[in-house]
Amino acid sequence: MIEVKNLIYSYGKNDEFAVNDVSFDIKKGEIFGFLGPSGAGKSTTQGILAGLLELQGGEIIIDEQARKGYPDKAFFNRIGVGFERPNVYKKLTAIDNLKFHASLYDRETEDPMVILEAVGLADEAKKKAGAFSKGMMQRIGFARSMINKPDIWFLDEPTMGLDPTTANSIKRIIKEKQKEGTTIFLTTHNMFAADELCDRVAFIVDGKIVAVDTPKNLKLKYGHPVVTVEYMEEKKLLSKTFKMTGEGKLVFQKFIGDHDVKTIHSGEPTLEEIFIKLTGRGLE
Repeated sequence: MIEVKNLIYSYGKNDEFAVNDVSFDIKKGEIFGFLGPSGAGKSTTQGILAGLLELQGGEIIIDEQARKGYPDKAFFNRIGVGFERPNVYKKLTAIDNLKFHASLYDRETEDPMVILEAVGLADEAKKKAGAFSKGMMQRIGFARSMINKPDIWFLDEPTMGLDPTTANSIKRIIKEKQKEGTTIFLTTHNMFAADELCDRVAFIVDGKIVAVDTPKNLKLKYGHPVVTVEYMEEKKLLSKTFKMTGEGKLVFQKFIGDHDVKTIHSGEPTLEEIFIKLTGRGLE
């Protein structure tokens, strides 16, 4: 559905590239994660794809149509964009924010009250957004991004700053929209959310893509399964972790035969650990 070829972007229009020769594709109905630390080029790439930044170099092809210049109104009617910092009119109520944004589209839109209910703000519908907490504003921004029933949904850090219960609700909505056929481009540095939500992910650092694959394949290819054993020794409960590769398996088998083992837990590396291994960078 979306093809990106050799994308470049420089804010200074010089040789300092925020996005440098980036290529990837997104299938229809896929949740594609774009993962990296702050300043990696995630939001810049999203801005170009969503038509908010000019296409300086490379190609963008959507539904087999090549992008030329800025998109037309028909494109903006079919996309939703959820920003890291929600664009909320603070002097308007929650429901009036959504009604105003719904009025901007030339297509069928969602019922504002239904969306507010979905994000847990139905009881706050007639309160001015300026009185809301940061997390509540984040939820209004998220609700606004899907008011036009988008075919392509761009989400930038959709669960950032939300409590676990609300974050789970947001993730559930994202998965529901995917089931309805929405194609989702998710930018984040939250590897746990990406692992839970995304069909495939791309790791980006300093404007360049380092790897693209499913979270499972990345962990299998670059990580090692482990087993953690809890055992008693000198009346103390201790633990030891073994890699389940090569000689590690033999060492593990001998260990459990020689010790008073209480529990055994299998595990795999996290997506964040794989990211750090491939890039040498953390996510802050």
